[in-house]
Amino acid sequence: MKLGMVQMAMSPDMAKNEEKILRFCDEAHDCDLVFFPEVQYSPFFAQYEGRDVGRYLLTPDSPQVTRLQQKAKQHGYYLSPNIYLQQPHGRYDASLFITPKGEIEAISSMVHIFSAPCFYETGYYTPSPDGFHVYDTPFGKVGIVICFDRHIPESVRTCAAMGADLVIIPTANMCSEPLDLFEAEIRTEAMQNQVFIAMCNRVGAEGNEVFAGQSLAVAPDGSVLYKADGKERLVTVELDLTEAARWKAKRPFINLRRPEFYK
Repeated sequence: MKLGMVQMAMSPDMAKNEEKILRFCDEAHDCDLVFFPEVQYSPFFAQYEGRDVGRYLLTPDSPQVTRLQQKAKQHGYYLSPNIYLQQPHGRYDASLFITPKGEIEAISSMVHIFSAPCFYETGYYTPSPDGFHVYDTPFGKVGIVICFDRHIPESVRTCAAMGADLVIIPTANMCSEPLDLFEAEIRTEAMQNQVFIAMCNRVGAEGNEVFAGQSLAVAPDGSVLYKADGKERLVTVELDLTEAARWKAKRPFINLRRPEFYK
């Protein structure tokens, strides 16, 4: 499969963000699956406490989502945007999974909600009501883990146990964070779970922070297939998802688990 990661910068202007998003959707016309960084229609508002950010909320039937569905259908690819989603029982950091027919197959929401300086997420997001999802495609099974979720090892492990060959991670990693450690984390999780992992990050300055880019694609043996720079761009990488099954046979770590002894 040809995977597209849209490593982009966002502004406070939702319409300008959408114009750029749709342009990247067209640029990625020959991809099989395209996804974006975390909360792609807005600035990363969670770096601030107590902001009124309701203007950035979308619903599954918002015009912006409809236009993304049209792009997926037009180009015949899977598309996974990450949005600030309003649902009846809360507001979510959520990734849609849109099929090449332009249909929303399901929605994956962030499971673990974090709170710390620059990441005041508990003030904005509701924890996922239904956990992790894995999606069937002709290329293999695709799981979604959103930003902070990847720091909880059970997140990628759960997707792998559900059969994922590839886990995609929309994220917002800042230059002030330990990026070398984050790369090592992704490589380790890929190796331990015998899955491909692709992480798509934001770029650009917002407030006092600069987002790092450095989007990653990692193979099931933990090797880095692609690491981007810090510039806005469409990143593409070719993945043979059948390799995940071969690595699972070679290193059957998941089959050797003994959860009755885990706390």
